[in-house]
Formats: sequence, structure tokens, C-alpha cells
Amino acid sequence: VHNEVQSIEKVTAEFAALVPEAQVRFGHGQMRERELEQLMVDFYHRRFNVLVCTTIIESGIDVPTANTILINRADRLGLAQLHQLRGRVGRSHHRAYAYLIIPSRRALRPDAAKRLDAIESMEDLGAGFLLATHDLEIRGAGEFLGEQQSGELTEVGLTLYLDMLEQAVSAFRAGREPQLERPLASVSEVDLHVPAFLPEDFVPDVHLRLALYQRIAAATALELQDMGGELVDRFGPLPEPASHLLQLASLRLGARALGIRRMEVGPQGGSAQFETANQVDAATVIGLIQRPAHDYRMDGPLKLRFTRGLSGIPARFAFAGQLLQDLAGPAAALKAGNIGS
Repeated sequence: VHNEVQSIEKVTAEFAALVPEAQVRFGHGQMRERELEQLMVDFYHRRFNVLVCTTIIESGIDVPTANTILINRADRLGLAQLHQLRGRVGRSHHRAYAYLIIPSRRALRPDAAKRLDAIESMEDLGAGFLLATHDLEIRGAGEFLGEQQSGELTEVGLTLYLDMLEQAVSAFRAGREPQLERPLASVSEVDLHVPAFLPEDFVPDVHLRLALYQRIAAATALELQDMGGELVDRFGPLPEPASHLLQLASLRLGARALGIRRMEVGPQGGSAQFETANQVDAATVIGLIQRPAHDYRMDGPLKLRFTRGLSGIPARFAFAGQLLQDLAGPAAALKAGNIGS
């Protein structure tokens, strides 16, 4: 592939001189339609060995016997172009080779080097989506909401940027100002000091484990119940760490609904850290603090501490669930006063 019509004849002659035993012809988009069509038919039927051409073969060309492609000045082509051109070979049972010809890496522009690194690292089937993601991060996503948005997502990465964008849009739709200084503050953390993971002998495939972790993290309460049954059906009885993982995910949903940023429950007690804007029932918190046992106290305006012997893991889960239920108040459906307001 030589993507310059002006010099393609010269390059073809040079290639033919390098490999005199090969039959070399060239083609480009400025040729007459019938002539170009006959050229491609001849190449398909192997009437000559080497086709020197522009990027007109980028899509729609299927030559099963073509097993090698050389792309001259690959640094001048886009990531999608390189991916498409690389796919022109290896379309049959023949092992294929793609060679990207570039000048010295020191002479490459930073974006060109990133494109080449990306295309070099993506060799598996289904890599097209990952390449598109890399391309978006390299070039920028253009204007999503503001005039100066282009390219800024490279500071945080595409996935995190989309999460931040989704939360900001949701806040605007709900009539609230997005928390731009802490855009991901709605993510709650629950730590019960227990092992919570999918064991390797339970789900052996690492890619599947990662996909399941992602599904659990994004699941609703109903989806978590379904996932528990799905895991049992697919892999057998849940080991304790896997069961803990699902229970913690459920507790996180409850904490997030109440505006609890972090809840920690250990063998001797723990704490609950509230967001400034929360749905925790103030009367319940006051009642807990005034208990004769004095096992609850406020540590600042937004942190509730508690002392309790909880050496057993089931006891910690039961206590955490009950605490969330208590903090929701007797009328959980109604918006109660905010702690710290």
C-alpha cells in the first residue's frame, strides 16, 4: 500500500527491480473503472503476484489468497484505516503478515506513535472496539457539551469520562447542580473486613471474572438476586468469598440510596460517613446517640461511630443491613432531614 498516486508508478518500478521474479502491477482510484475492475479480477485469479495500490482496498476487497501486506508510511494513516488494511490479508486459512513501514520512531509525531502502538498491541479477534476506543482517546471526542471539550477526556480516560458525563447529565435532568469538584462522590464504599471475590477455582477464566465483576458493580438490587442464581447455575454452589461479594454489592446499593459515602464494620465496631446531601433520618441518628449503652456517637457533623462486638462475619452483615434499615427511618419513602445540614 502506497497512498500517493503521483509516485505510485515509481514505487512499483522500484519494487519490481527489488524482486525481479515477481509480477508487479499497480492500481489507484484515478484509473478508469473498467481498467481497475480488470486489474482486481486478475489479482484475485493470481495472474500476477504483487499489487501496489492506494488505500482503495481499505474495505470491500476479499482476496483469500493474499497473505502479506506492506503499508508504506503507516504513520500517515489513521488507526481505523490501519485496522481495515490489516484485515485485507488472512481472510482464508493462510497465515497472514502485515508490515508497517515507517521512518525512525524518533521522527514520528506523538499521535502517530500512539496509533502504531495501539495497532501493534491489538491482535486478538474482536479488537475493533478496543481500537476505536484508543482512537477516540488519541484524537479526542469533539464537543460533547462545551465549546472547549475537544480532547480533554484524555486526562481521565474514556471510561471514567463517560461515567462523569452520565452523572452530570442525570443531575441536570433532576434539576440539581452537578458536583463538579467531586463528580463521583455518589459511589459508596462498604468495608466489612471480609474476603469478597470470585475465586479462581470457581470462575477459572480471567476475562470472564473481570466481566462478572463489572456486572456486579453496575447491577441493581433485582439484578443482584438474578446474578446469584446465575452463578450457581453456571459454576455450582457459591463459595463464601463470592457470596460475600454479592452481599457487599447489595449493601453498597443501600448505602448509596441513603447518601452514605463509606461504611466500615469491623470486629469491634466501625463508622458511617455521610454525604453532605443525604437521605439519612435525623431522628433515628439522634435516638441512636441517646441510647443508654452509649455505643453510638458523632465524630464531626457527618460521621457516625459505633462500638459493637462483631467477631463473626454473619453478625457483621446482619448488623450492617439492620443499620442501613434503621438509618432510612420509619418512613423510608419520605425524604427526611439531612444529617449535618
